[in-house]
Amino acid sequence: MRNYAGTLRHGDAETGRRGDTVTRRRSVADSTSLCHYMSLSNISVLPRRRSSPSPRLPVPVSPRPHVSVSPCLRLFAIQLLLTMLCLPVVAQPGGPGPSSPLYGARPQAGAVSSGLPKALREVGIDQMLDHQLPLDLVFRNENGELVKLGDYFGKKPVVISLVYYECPMLCTQVLNGMASAFKVLSFKAGEEFEVVTVSFDPRETSQLATVKKKTYVGYLPEAKRASAASGWHFLTGDSENIRQLTEAVGFHYHFDEATNQFAHASAVMIATPEGKLARYFYGIEYAPKDLRLGLIEASQNEIGSPVDQLLLYCYHYDPATGKYGAVVMNMMRVGGVITLFAMLALFFVMRRRNASQIRIREGGAA
Repeated sequence: MRNYAGTLRHGDAETGRRGDTVTRRRSVADSTSLCHYMSLSNISVLPRRRSSPSPRLPVPVSPRPHVSVSPCLRLFAIQLLLTMLCLPVVAQPGGPGPSSPLYGARPQAGAVSSGLPKALREVGIDQMLDHQLPLDLVFRNENGELVKLGDYFGKKPVVISLVYYECPMLCTQVLNGMASAFKVLSFKAGEEFEVVTVSFDPRETSQLATVKKKTYVGYLPEAKRASAASGWHFLTGDSENIRQLTEAVGFHYHFDEATNQFAHASAVMIATPEGKLARYFYGIEYAPKDLRLGLIEASQNEIGSPVDQLLLYCYHYDPATGKYGAVVMNMMRVGGVITLFAMLALFFVMRRRNASQIRIREGGAA
């Protein structure tokens, strides 16, 4: 038993040594199989090396590319921007439309409730464009002299306003708006156009007309007073001549006996030298630009400048609002033509400049 046990111990020792050998053999075999697998998988095993830290190099920064813009493109962009900024709004809110109870440009079919009191239902202004005025009507001027309406027609366009001189509010605002527009208007009353203000109250006299004329001519700049004194006329008349004139221009009003006042709308009209109604401007403020364009059209281009003709190409009168509105397509056409000529001019300038530079270089080389 001892020998057996010793044999076992010896065997264990031998087995342990043999186990070590087997273990070493297995490790070699495993590494061999691992290398074989890595070779099949195209995996390369490199020996690890201690690499010294490499110094950090500055990263080169490439400069931003310089993009050259042609002068023609710059000019085109500037012209397009200016055209867009200068385009006015076509729609003009606030102006009286065709359905307005006081400024009906066209009658509506059917019974439509306007919400106005009975006294105001017949008050308003109907546009009578291209309608001939009765020039044989007789009135009295501010000096009390009998005159015919036709005495102020024949050579110049005429601005017509219908008021009554003792009006407590609205008529005064109409006259104030006319005087404010005449102040800044480049045309002068009495030179390029005439002004006829007629009272539709047959009770008023020439003395009231004289006071009103002196007041509103005095509102104008001193340089325009002399011409306005002979070109702005304040008239009075009897009921029949007043009725015919107000019907001819489409001016409807109502006398309220309770308040002893007239209910009426407000507007000024422009007539041609022949006495045909051409333009209506509503309200109590009248844009000088609209008055100028209206006078030029009524005079059949006898007054104004080529710039005004260009403006009339870009702006058209809208009877529904009583204002001049921009025609966008015409403005775009004008802007395109201006841009084209500007680009052509720039092309010739640049071409001449390049030619002169080439001659200077050739002269220096010689």
